[in-house]
Amino acid sequence: MKTEQTIQIIDALYNAFSTGDIPTVLGLMHPKIEWNEAESNSLADGNPYIGPDAILEGVFARLGANHEYFGLQDIKLHGMSNNKVLATLRYDAKVNATGKAYNAQTAHLWTLNDEGKITAFQQYVDTRKLADSGA
Repeated sequence: MKTEQTIQIIDALYNAFSTGDIPTVLGLMHPKIEWNEAESNSLADGNPYIGPDAILEGVFARLGANHEYFGLQDIKLHGMSNNKVLATLRYDAKVNATGKAYNAQTAHLWTLNDEGKITAFQQYVDTRKLADSGA
């Protein structure tokens, strides 16, 4: 795939996520996607999550249940070789249990196949900020 195409797909994913359109987000994923949360992130207990259903239940549902709000800010997409896209962004969120908000620096590395389906995800995040908030 061309770099512009991979960027468009990941941009569509973030746009769908921002509006709560989770079916579109999951639809962009390959059935056997391998999803990894950052080490020391509380959601890393399921690494690797295999398939969209595992991601929905193990990551997205838990984010929604554990947060008063969870948003993505300042998303910048960087096209790379071999069907990869690096996204740099920030998480803006507030934890239900503690009432603490956090704004954490984050990077996502996405890998797509030649058909444009996402086959892998790796999160990198300031896990200290998440831990300090109780996330």
